[in-house]
Amino acid sequence: MSHSSARGQVEPTAALVVLLAVCAAVSTYATVLGGSWDETDRDVAAPTLERVVDRLAIGGVADPRRRRRAQHAGPTGYRLNITLAAGGRRWHAGPSPGTDVDTATRTLSVRLAPGRVRPGRVRVEVWS
Repeated sequence: MSHSSARGQVEPTAALVVLLAVCAAVSTYATVLGGSWDETDRDVAAPTLERVVDRLAIGGVADPRRRRRAQHAGPTGYRLNITLAAGGRRWHAGPSPGTDVDTATRTLSVRLAPGRVRPGRVRVEVWS
């Protein structure tokens, strides 16, 4: 066998040691990262806003008549208030916000009437 066929080969023991070192480094990183993210620091409004918009909008245009349906997009164990505003009008769904509220807002198109679409904003307030 020629010497050129041995290129790129590593001893199995050395390869296992390197693999073990990489796995240990990734595990340590994940443990430190996981420990630094406290349960109370989680943002619940941003993902809730995405779910609300998915229920409000049809073809990228929000329909205020769908706000009651969107109110059920909140996470379990939390209360949700939705405010949709466009063309000088406001629509609400849900109870009045409590204390320690997490808020998220997004702009989107809102259907005011058949053939009338205006820029607007949807705001969700989530609290436990």
